[in-house]
Amino acid sequence: MKSIHADEALSVMSGREDYDAALARLREVSQAYYGDGDSPLDDAAYDRLRLAVLAWEQAHPDEVAADSPTGLVGDGAAPVGDVAHTTRLLSLDNVFDPAGLVAWGTSLQRRLGHEPAGGFTVEPKMDGAAVAARYRAGRLEQIVTRGNGTHGEDVSHVIGTIEGLPEQLPVPATFEVRGEVLFTREQFETANEVRTAHGAQVFANPRNGTAGTLRAKDRPYRLAMTFWAYGAVELDGVAFAPSGATHAETLAAVADAGVRTTAGTPAGLHVVATLAEAQQKVDAIAALRPDLPFGIDGVVIKANDAGEQAAAGFGSRFPHWAIAFKLPAVERHTVLKDVTWEVGRTGVLAPTAILEPVDLDGSTVTRATLHNPADIRRRDLHLGDTVTVYKAGDIIPRVQAAVVGLRPDTAQEVPLPTACPNCGGEIDKSQERWRCAKGSACALPALIEYAAGRDMLDIDGLGKTYVNALIEAGAVTDVADLFVLTEEQLTAASGSAKRGAKLAEQIAAARSRPLSRVFCALGILGTGRSMSRRIAAHFGTMDAIRQADTALMKEVDGIGEEKAPVIVEQVALLAQVIDKLVEAGVNMTEPQEPKATGDGPLADATVVVTGKMSGPLENLGRSEMNTLIEKAGGKAGSSVNSKTTYLVCAPSPSGKPSSKALKAADLGVTVLTPEAFAELVADHLG
Repeated sequence: MKSIHADEALSVMSGREDYDAALARLREVSQAYYGDGDSPLDDAAYDRLRLAVLAWEQAHPDEVAADSPTGLVGDGAAPVGDVAHTTRLLSLDNVFDPAGLVAWGTSLQRRLGHEPAGGFTVEPKMDGAAVAARYRAGRLEQIVTRGNGTHGEDVSHVIGTIEGLPEQLPVPATFEVRGEVLFTREQFETANEVRTAHGAQVFANPRNGTAGTLRAKDRPYRLAMTFWAYGAVELDGVAFAPSGATHAETLAAVADAGVRTTAGTPAGLHVVATLAEAQQKVDAIAALRPDLPFGIDGVVIKANDAGEQAAAGFGSRFPHWAIAFKLPAVERHTVLKDVTWEVGRTGVLAPTAILEPVDLDGSTVTRATLHNPADIRRRDLHLGDTVTVYKAGDIIPRVQAAVVGLRPDTAQEVPLPTACPNCGGEIDKSQERWRCAKGSACALPALIEYAAGRDMLDIDGLGKTYVNALIEAGAVTDVADLFVLTEEQLTAASGSAKRGAKLAEQIAAARSRPLSRVFCALGILGTGRSMSRRIAAHFGTMDAIRQADTALMKEVDGIGEEKAPVIVEQVALLAQVIDKLVEAGVNMTEPQEPKATGDGPLADATVVVTGKMSGPLENLGRSEMNTLIEKAGGKAGSSVNSKTTYLVCAPSPSGKPSSKALKAADLGVTVLTPEAFAELVADHLG
């Protein structure tokens, strides 16, 4: 996890003139964010700017501008409003790496005069907007924004639209709950659909959308949001939590009253004794980040004991007893340079955004996903736009929206294809996902090559030249036609009787491949080798797969709400091809591997493989490695996280460790060479 250090920040400012310019920029972007929620800077760029200003001020304390906003909540730009907070509602100071967390712990110990004895809590830092919600006798009466920490805006008009913040509690409790309002990923997509239907611009990201929605009073529609509490205080002098309650106990009381808290998130609230344990929980929550239903930009660590919180006290902007451990940015701004179109194996026209390179979640991103033509228009994307790009974990980056305020005069609306980019034929525009009118036939050469590949049917020698010759001769119109080709047809396509005979042998052998490979060869979207293996293992036969509805398909590990109906639909569309495969005598069952015993070498282990294998494993591809892992009782993973047991990683020729190896080192994951792993699973090789 990269840290932005003060010396690095100082390097961007050589004098007072640079400091004044940076200060003006900080005010500008803060005003934009708190004004209309549409900031010209993403979080990572804002953090870097703010750290640079702070570093300069710390190095030149006698030259700090009298009106510098760095000591103010929200940089002094948040709309203040006229509602006084019960007690100050402050923001949090940040650290960016384990060393920063240790330094904060040292500072806390110095303030207390002793090492913290009450332990720490660890919880996700929601990426939304902080509010205080006031309940009297169990009824939600008022919601107030953070504002400047002492006064905020009354946004009670959103009462009734926020999940997790009920209008009426099951108990007649009086208290003020504090927490974060945000859009979940699902709510964010719905919000943009609603806004598009009303002719409004889509939100650039969930955080900015939340800020704007909380303040909006005159919209002809209402948008659902979600609340998670991270604290509570007494209201009107009425006791709420027990006297001296810890932070964890206070949140438990909030949850008992009927309000959703951070403890109820998939990331949870963890109580630990030491900062070393807190760091482990930070890493664990960071690993969960891609799968959370909402965005987080960090993890919050707090002193759990109320007495120690009081002793540590508060600064002008933040409490000294809590800190936010910021995670690497998964959302950045960059420029949309172009959009390219490709035709998938099923004939779908797939757009890809070409971007100015940007560092995102530890990698340089130059391409991102766009869904379909209708979505491009909904998001009002133009070539030359500054766009928000989102990525989490190993998920492919996607373009969320344009920052319209930064659109240059030369920007042009993204052009949509008028003909199939592959064959030049007509486009079927009857659905949001446009298709070549020829369907899968348009991409037939790519599909047949894919099906013949090593991880699918493994028809050695059937490459592009021979595939094209077979298609041009009209001998192959789908995957099933491969199995009725004559040796004469193969000889004509390859130009050699010897090659024709060899191909015929390969195709004959392919008839007995396991169902998982045959299913993968169909080219169904979202079903690569690993997923096809799980589907085949789950159902056992092709007949069972064909009879499965969406509910049954979702029972397969890794298939969720979105993917299940797509797979079911495509299996149905391929009925004729599957029937031809059955008629040609192709195997339609999956051999059942014996279950590993609890003493197996990889029992209960999750194994991630990266790089080219060597030694006894040098001839194994990725899918074969995954099969080996499962045979040995383990589970194959795709990314290194806190649940990873082993990373199988060949040493890099350059000597520089891969990003997965670095992450494994950070998390304490055992790294094995291919040779060491082969020795571990020796009984399952061959």
